[in-house]
Amino acid sequence: MPIEKYRFVMPIMGLVGFVRNYGLLAKNEKRKIVLDLIEAAYSPIQPEAIISSSVNLSGSILKIKDREIDLANFNKVFLLGFGKGSARISKQIEGILGNFLAQGFVIDVTEESFSKIEFTSGTHPVPSEANFKFTEKIINELKVLGNEALLVVVTCGGGSALLERPVDLNVEQIIEVNKALLKSGANIHDMNVVRKHLSWVKGGGLAAIAYPATVVNLVFSDVPGNDLSVIASAPFVKDPTTASDAGDICSQYTLNGHINFRLNFVETPKEAKYFEKIENILMLSNLTALEAMKKKAESIEINTCIFKDNFQGTAHLSGEKLIRACNDGELLLAGGETTVEVRGDGKGGRNQEVVLGALSSVDDKTIIAALTTDGWDNTEFAGAIGDHLTVKAAKSLNLDPNIFLNRNDSYNFFKQVGDGIETGRLPSNVSDLFVVAKL
Repeated sequence: MPIEKYRFVMPIMGLVGFVRNYGLLAKNEKRKIVLDLIEAAYSPIQPEAIISSSVNLSGSILKIKDREIDLANFNKVFLLGFGKGSARISKQIEGILGNFLAQGFVIDVTEESFSKIEFTSGTHPVPSEANFKFTEKIINELKVLGNEALLVVVTCGGGSALLERPVDLNVEQIIEVNKALLKSGANIHDMNVVRKHLSWVKGGGLAAIAYPATVVNLVFSDVPGNDLSVIASAPFVKDPTTASDAGDICSQYTLNGHINFRLNFVETPKEAKYFEKIENILMLSNLTALEAMKKKAESIEINTCIFKDNFQGTAHLSGEKLIRACNDGELLLAGGETTVEVRGDGKGGRNQEVVLGALSSVDDKTIIAALTTDGWDNTEFAGAIGDHLTVKAAKSLNLDPNIFLNRNDSYNFFKQVGDGIETGRLPSNVSDLFVVAKL
C-alpha cells in the first residue's frame, strides 16, 4: 500500500497504548506507521502474553512449552526470579503453580506484590548492597534444597547486576568494575565474561550451589544472538570461557587503568554433574517483537525486511549503518544492542544516541527509531524517533546535534526537540529494537 493511502488519524490525547506521548510524536503518516509498529512490537512480549501461551498446569502436570513436569515427584517447589521484568513474569507463574509453590524469591527494579514470593527491589545497571544481600540469601537457600526439590527459575536481562556476589570484592569495588565496563565500549559478551570470573554465582555458579536439585530455567533473552551462556551472566549454564579469557578482555579494554585495585579472576564450575539436572528453556527473544512488526507492516502492504536480530555496533555510528542498509520504498527492522563510547558527561542512552548520530543521514523520506523493550534507555525515554522534522526542530532551536553527540547528551537533545519516546518502565526486556523507513 503506498504511504499516501495509509489511513492517518491523529490519536486523541490520553488514549494511548504503550507509547505515552504517541499523540505528540505522530505528526505525519510516516511517523504513525513507525509508532504503530512499535505498539505491535511491545504487545506480544509482555509477561501476560508470554506466560499464558507457554505455561499451564493440569492437575500436577506443569507444561512449559513442549516440556511436561510432574510436580508430584518433588517434595518442594521453589521459585527464583532475577532480572528486569522477572517480577511480573514470576507473579504470573506464582498464580499458575498455586499450592504447589512452597517458597520463592525475586529481585527486580519494578515492584510487584506476591502471595508466597519475597520481593526485593534491586538496582541496575550497577549493583548495590540490596543486590548483594539478596544474592547471599539465595545462596543459603539453594544449597540446602536437596535431591527431591524442583527449582523454577525466571532469568531475565539485567540479571548480571541484580544477582551479584563477587568472590573477593566489596560493593563499592564491584560498582567500580561495572561502571568501568559500561564506559569501556565492551559488548555484552565481553562484559559478562569479566563478570562471571569475579563471581560466586555467575557462569554456572548457582548450578553448582543448587546441585543436586532439579532446575528448570526459563530464559528471557535480551542478548543479541540469544547465547544462553551470556544472558544475565548465565548462573545455571555451563560456562565455555576461562579466567584467562577474562584477563585478556580486561587488558583489551584497559580496565585496570580505570579501577584502583587488582582483579583476581576465578574459574567457573566445569564439572558435568552440576548441569545434568538442569534444563534451560529459551522462552522469548527479540524475534517475537520483530516478527510482530513485520506482520503489521505487511498488513498495510509495505515491503519489509528483518535485517538482523543480533545487530551490534557503536551507538553513534549504528543509525547511519542501518539507514544505508535500507532500500528506497522499504522498511527495515533490526534487534540487538549497541555500545556507547563515553566521550562527555551528558545524559542519555544508547538508543537515543543511535538516532542522534543518524540525523546527518536522514532526508525527507527517511525516518529512524531506536528503543529499548523495557522502556528505560538509561533515562525516562525508551528511545527516540528522528526524521527531517527532528532536524528542522533542532535548527529552529539553534541546537547542533554534533555538540550533543560529542558530550553524550542525547537525552537533553531529544527532550528539547520533543522526539523522545516515552513508555514508562515496562516488564518486558528482549534487547533493543530499530526501525528504519524510506517511504
